[in-house]
Amino acid sequence: MEDNKLFAEFPPVPTEKWEEVINKDLKGADYEKKLVWKTIEGFKVKPYYRAEDLEHLEYLDSNPGQYPYTRGKHTDNNVWDIRQDIKEHDPAKANAFAVDAVKRGATSLGFCARMIENAAQMTTLLKGIDLYNVKINFTCSPDFVSTLKLFVEAAKGLGFDTQKVAGSCGFDMFRRALKHGTLDEERSYREAKELMALAKTELPLFRVLTVHGSIFHNAGSNIVEELGFTLAAANELMAKLTDMGLDATDVAKNLVFSFATGGNYFMEIAKIRAARLLWSKVVEQYKPSCECAYKVFITATSATWNKSIYDPYVNMLRTTTETMSAAIAGADAISVQAFDVAFKQADDFSYRIARNQQILLKEESYMDKIADPAAGSYYIENLTNSIAQYAWEQFLAVEERGGFASAIRQGYVQDEIARIAQQRDLDIATRRTTILGTNQYPNLLETMDGKIEKHECCCHCGAQGDIKTLREYRGAESFEALRLATEQSGIRPKVFLLTYGNLNMRKARSGFATNFFGVAGYEIIDNAGFATAEEGCKAALDAKADIVVMCSSDDEYAEICETVCRMLKGKVKSIVLAGYPKEQVETYKGYGVDEFIHIKTNVLECLTAFQRLMGIAK
Repeated sequence: MEDNKLFAEFPPVPTEKWEEVINKDLKGADYEKKLVWKTIEGFKVKPYYRAEDLEHLEYLDSNPGQYPYTRGKHTDNNVWDIRQDIKEHDPAKANAFAVDAVKRGATSLGFCARMIENAAQMTTLLKGIDLYNVKINFTCSPDFVSTLKLFVEAAKGLGFDTQKVAGSCGFDMFRRALKHGTLDEERSYREAKELMALAKTELPLFRVLTVHGSIFHNAGSNIVEELGFTLAAANELMAKLTDMGLDATDVAKNLVFSFATGGNYFMEIAKIRAARLLWSKVVEQYKPSCECAYKVFITATSATWNKSIYDPYVNMLRTTTETMSAAIAGADAISVQAFDVAFKQADDFSYRIARNQQILLKEESYMDKIADPAAGSYYIENLTNSIAQYAWEQFLAVEERGGFASAIRQGYVQDEIARIAQQRDLDIATRRTTILGTNQYPNLLETMDGKIEKHECCCHCGAQGDIKTLREYRGAESFEALRLATEQSGIRPKVFLLTYGNLNMRKARSGFATNFFGVAGYEIIDNAGFATAEEGCKAALDAKADIVVMCSSDDEYAEICETVCRMLKGKVKSIVLAGYPKEQVETYKGYGVDEFIHIKTNVLECLTAFQRLMGIAK
């Protein structure tokens, strides 16, 4: 049989030829501005990548399961723990959630131990859980040493050999400092050393030191900052604890990196792969006695920063892509936040959905069967390299300031995150970043007032010392506050869309105006189109409109604007024009147009002004 290779008759096309065609199609437009993406992390992403873009990536010489572990720690699969973090503080209720979670597929559990004061309560928390097959993780505690001692006592009382029980605790002196503003390094390192000693004798399969990169992410940092600062904090732990006489391998084996996984799908995959690459380089400097020291344990938890209280079921879509990112990247444990956790305590349904997202990825998509699923993607491999390079620069910047503790005392870390968070907030305010259902495409019939449960952080976060704290928040909060204020005021302004002329333009601009005012919870009165300005004005007055928005083409505004302003000025609270006909703006203002809304408008600022005008806010 003749062996005909597929497409053998087509010669290879060099990159130069592709570029020639692209530049021809651009017709003189700037290549960089049109096609090259400048990320918020500071590096550029090309519009396409080819095999030649992989030639300089040294780590690709290794296979999965080999140093520097960029491609994962496993040689033939992609296993991870299905972790369910339970927010309930009552031991009996938390246990009920936990037992049910294990029955339905969870292999790892996270508990807040802040309310556990004695062995009896710990026993209640653990009752009915097979500690040999389910990992136990304590996410927060006022005293992790006491918590672990109670855990050991309770586990033994339930008949378990603690030498065979695995899990972790969330001890992180730097997260504590950035939440509360205080850092007692001497006491904290003493506690870390005691935790390691306790784990060595009683819980050898426990990892007792955690670096929470998630706190940076959920305060608005970019991916490079999250990774760079996490590395710097972990390196400081390694340096100080080895200086205290502890073995480098023991310290590294006790570390957990806890990252938040956000909505930037491919970047999040690359972040976790880059984390393994860079951590291997850091650990190498400590000359560990065992190769296991390089294999950092990574927990990925759904970010809270990009979640919303409006249209909350969209959060399910967000957590699905976030979970896929973590799974494809080779995270060791994945915790999916309940979709409704932004505004209420998670319940059976939301816990089940969160858990099942991972089960589907394993049992139906078989993502646990392939080592390094992202391997060979020209795009992801280059993202991994770019993130690693820029995160390493951030790491070095912290080291130049004397290490992580010194950097947070100086406020460097906090100021860098605040700078990026401000940019991200501006992108949301101007809708360069879309939060579906919140700053774009709102469900106009949805209300959330009365559905939001008040719950305080069990850690009682807030500044108590001389270190500047980080504020963890959600990017949607400002827009949500606008809409909640409308709901709670009992005032729902009527926005009348005065549509006229060109069908495509009036439909496009009425859709824009609907989204614009809809995100503040205003009532939108759309129309099929009016034959004359007079007809539209009469309909607006009959509808008792508070705001009238002219929706037409720039050319046709010249036909109706003067008449609309003459008929409505003083009879409605505001006259708005959808668009920005630059040459006529001053003329239209002279007629009486109060506001122009367009794609460059800072929607948040504009709607805040409308809230004051409508009497909803001062």
